[in-house]
Amino acid sequence: RIKRTMWSRRAQEYEAKINSGDLILLSEVVRDLHRGETQPEQSYSERQLYECAIDRMVREVAAINKVDRGVALDEILGTLTRARTRQAAKAAKDAESENDNKEEGKDEAAA
Repeated sequence: RIKRTMWSRRAQEYEAKINSGDLILLSEVVRDLHRGETQPEQSYSERQLYECAIDRMVREVAAINKVDRGVALDEILGTLTRARTRQAAKAAKDAESENDNKEEGKDEAAA
């Protein structure tokens, strides 16, 4: 998802996706730049890109679903929050499984 390239290069890629007119590419930008309550604040330029992307996505979702922008924004933010929660739960479960496997390896090595 989030590449480890220089911010200026990623910012250009995000801007190209925002201006592409492709809703899938736009949603990738929103997903990548969305920050949850527990995550650190965004830089000014990151926040500007996120605001631009979320605004365009809200307008698209509102038009498609024939709802006002407030409802569309709530739908998008709700989806992002649920996705982050599922992602965090999966990461915790994976870490727990990895720790269990390490413990089993220690027990077998000690035997």
